[in-house]
Amino acid sequence: MIIGLTGTNASGKDSVASYLEQKSFRHYSLSDILRDRLTQEGRESSRENLIAIGNKLRQEHGPSVLAEFTLEKINSTKGYVHFVVSSIRNPAEVSSLRRHKGFVLVAVDAPLEIRYKRLLSRSRLGEGVSNVDDFRKYEERENSFDPSAQQISSCIALADYTAVNDSDFSSLHKKVDVILRQCGQTPARPSWDAYFMGIAQQVSLRSNCMKRNVAAIIVKDRRIISTGYNGTPRGVKNCNEGGCPRCNGYAEGGTKLDECLCSHGEENAIVQAAYHGVNINGSVLYTTFSPCLWCAKMVINSGIGKVIYNTNYPLGETAKKMLEEAGVELQFYSFD
Repeated sequence: MIIGLTGTNASGKDSVASYLEQKSFRHYSLSDILRDRLTQEGRESSRENLIAIGNKLRQEHGPSVLAEFTLEKINSTKGYVHFVVSSIRNPAEVSSLRRHKGFVLVAVDAPLEIRYKRLLSRSRLGEGVSNVDDFRKYEERENSFDPSAQQISSCIALADYTAVNDSDFSSLHKKVDVILRQCGQTPARPSWDAYFMGIAQQVSLRSNCMKRNVAAIIVKDRRIISTGYNGTPRGVKNCNEGGCPRCNGYAEGGTKLDECLCSHGEENAIVQAAYHGVNINGSVLYTTFSPCLWCAKMVINSGIGKVIYNTNYPLGETAKKMLEEAGVELQFYSFD
């Protein structure tokens, strides 16, 4: 889950972010990117400078640049499940973050008079602001309709939830807790087929074949009991090192199969189970390609009861008919 925070000046966005950090959310602030840039330029991180540098970056690199950069950080972060992203000030940033299916935008707001008093107590009022009316006009000037500028009111209008911070921290935290209960449902887990086929795809990355990377896993009682990927037999030079002349010669599909030294993924998964004395009778085979005729024979005789495949093998129609005749259930699986 990614909780995005937007809202008015001195509304309590940082307080919400800090509270979520206590709940093991990893915090990223879009303003930190701007502060880093100002530091590099030797400039003060004043509110005016932050707004100016933010507008400049959006003009130069697109209005969603800060969100895109933050999403890259999130995608590379290990060990965290939930994130909070603060300082969202442009609708394009919201659109970019919404590409993550777990994104929720929360607007934090408070009455103008309360926010004015907070800034007054912190000595953080803008230049020329001496009363509430000045503060109102100051905020109106900050709100632009320029696509590359900050548009707080437009972001607030896009919010999924709003937390009004018009009391103490305890009250604000309770409101955040309510929002978390409403939006923080456990995300849908992948189905068993998606789970096992995804693992099969990862196993295929171990393939050393020059022609095609294929893998299969054998599952029984929802437990993986064997895996295999295509490549030359144990002790024979790897295909990608020149071990198989047919694959390294890029033979036309369907030709010279009798010269291929590579074992198929399904074949290796079945053989590995036999090698280690693992019973695969009644199991399910997940394979990234539908079995060829040779592998189909092995599937039938090994007692595998079901084959789930992700891609059609070009020469697999005879194999499919034989599997069906033998009573092996066939199922196509698509990630779409």
